[in-house]
Amino acid sequence: MTASGPARLRLALPIAILVLVADQASKWWADQVLDLQTVGHLPLVAVGPFALDFTMVWNRGVTFGLMAGDGPWHQLALAGVAAIIVAVLLRWLWKAENRTTAVAIGALVGGAIGNSIDRLRWGAVFDFIHAQAWGWSWYVFNVADAAIVLGVMVLVADGLLRKQAPTA
Repeated sequence: MTASGPARLRLALPIAILVLVADQASKWWADQVLDLQTVGHLPLVAVGPFALDFTMVWNRGVTFGLMAGDGPWHQLALAGVAAIIVAVLLRWLWKAENRTTAVAIGALVGGAIGNSIDRLRWGAVFDFIHAQAWGWSWYVFNVADAAIVLGVMVLVADGLLRKQAPTA
């Protein structure tokens, strides 16, 4: 038996808030404490083939910088698309089949709102975490991006691995 819409919301909402607060707090820290807008790059840690550093990047597009643009209307349009996506996710949340889906949707909502705040505040998303391994460099990202990626991975895994009820 699945939980009701309000029960799923009570599960997902704290996750969304946690992601949003962690995202905005980490961006404040990177901007105000590390002063990445001035410094640009700070090496953090390197262990064997793994390296993690802070690198200031303004993402004016969506995932991996796709559909980038500089105009204010462009950023408002991207924030508007994110608002529509959040509305669709909340509708999905209301009908979510299990707790795993609810938690994953909470992470997606928190991440989408966090990056939308950046677009409205700065006109771009503030990315600053840069990971590398074995000579391979990942795109610079932030806490909201990580939550979105993990949320999508959980939804995909849940959809692929969950046992379906037999149909008659």
